[in-house]
Amino acid sequence: MMEEQPQNTAPTAAEQPNTEAISNNRRIAKNALMLYIRMFLTMCIGLYTSRIVLNALGVEDYGIYNVVGSIVAMFSILTLSLSQSISRFLTFELGRNDIEKLNKVFCTSLIIQSLLALMIVIFIESIGWWFLNNKMQIPPNRVEAATWVLHLSAITSAIGLICVPYNALIIAHERMSAFARIGIFEALLKLSVAILLTKVLYDRLIIYATLMALVAVVLRIIYGIYSHRHFQESRFHWIFDKKLLKDMFGFAGWNFIGASSVVLRDQGGNVLLNMFFGPAVNAARGIAWQVYGTVFQVVSNIQTAFNPQITKSFAGGNRNFMLSLIFRCTRFSFFALLVLSLPLMLEAHFLLKLWLKIVPEHTAVFTCIILLFAMSESLAQPIVTGMLASGRIIKFQLIAGGIQLMNLPIAYMAFRLGASPESVFIIALIISQISLFAKLILVKPLIGLNVKEYILQVYFRVLLVAVISTLLPLLTHIVLLQGWGRLVAVSCVSVASVAITTFFIGFNANERKYVTDKVHSLFPVLTRH
Repeated sequence: MMEEQPQNTAPTAAEQPNTEAISNNRRIAKNALMLYIRMFLTMCIGLYTSRIVLNALGVEDYGIYNVVGSIVAMFSILTLSLSQSISRFLTFELGRNDIEKLNKVFCTSLIIQSLLALMIVIFIESIGWWFLNNKMQIPPNRVEAATWVLHLSAITSAIGLICVPYNALIIAHERMSAFARIGIFEALLKLSVAILLTKVLYDRLIIYATLMALVAVVLRIIYGIYSHRHFQESRFHWIFDKKLLKDMFGFAGWNFIGASSVVLRDQGGNVLLNMFFGPAVNAARGIAWQVYGTVFQVVSNIQTAFNPQITKSFAGGNRNFMLSLIFRCTRFSFFALLVLSLPLMLEAHFLLKLWLKIVPEHTAVFTCIILLFAMSESLAQPIVTGMLASGRIIKFQLIAGGIQLMNLPIAYMAFRLGASPESVFIIALIISQISLFAKLILVKPLIGLNVKEYILQVYFRVLLVAVISTLLPLLTHIVLLQGWGRLVAVSCVSVASVAITTFFIGFNANERKYVTDKVHSLFPVLTRH
């Protein structure tokens, strides 16, 4: 791993003002645009799909499908850490332009993921089956259907794991147009599944799980065909590189702590909700999590566009430019998430009634807290990318991952003491903030991050934007009566408030100048006097 001495120079948006930096920034902007098109289309399709599925399955079966998926996800903890390892190694070798090593990494990762996929299926079919039948709150007449969902979800998960190296290769090459097209096609397939679900007479829960497994097979074929046609390093051949295996498993082994803390927090929390409150609360959590996943695509798209450049900049030794990317990525992610989340939180009750025919209890409150949690998490992701790029992850993952692992035992104790279902999300939000500051301190010696500069230029700035931009939309929400008029008013005021506050407080001078110049170039009439 690279062990360069960190530089403590505070990054600015204007660093590396050369041709390569301009080209990289344009590539980031282009990739972000493609991902936003993907996000918008998949968001619209996904929300409509969720409504159809919920109404077709009913609250109880929807909750069962949701919590069984959480059981499967919990067994995939190790594979998540390996997936991050694969993405990091592929992007790093691409940044060093080593095609031969890149092919070794790809082939090795495909072998690893295939073997692990087989192991995951075995664990799910044994331990997972026992847990489902002995610990979960499943109505007796739905246990057989839930068991089928477990079998089919295991297959779906295994196929998804095999797709990871292909997916990571597309992102490492920054082929976001292809990534976007495949994502849109996936959303359309799932919509077709939802529509077909309303027509069947047999057990809809089993049919839904079966069709979702078929969708996973189709996507695996598409990713494979695209990669074979466009990337020479995706040509598979059997390879056994002991050193590479040791490096990847060593990286993934320590990264396992951080990855497992995330899975146990999210999916373990869902299992706890089932154990203490039953599948109806899982349905509410599933809907709120659908909103979270849809809105968090904004952050994912921005960071997916930035991440390859962050890793490649580190691999190329351009530390200052990497730090400037981390700062910008963090702020832009938060602002984009805020502009979407603010009207959703203020109008959660009304929007959920419009979206769904059936709104399970707790859904609105779950949604509001989860969106706050999403904004908190958006601040940490670019820091984690920088840490992963450095390759020096042991201390970081032990401490930061250890803090995150406290979510599950604290939530369990809270439920045992009679806490409400909302407690699991409040606990996650508080621990997310504690973990953020721990990560800042831990990453400082790894990549040379100036913690004071980060707090001043990123944390306080986004916090100030969030507080100030909320005041006028909140006042609008209080003054007007619930209905379409208030929804439109709150949405428009929220967008305007966040945009203006972001421009004058959230952006630095260089970014304000860039936006102004872009507006003038697009609308030259504004420059006339």
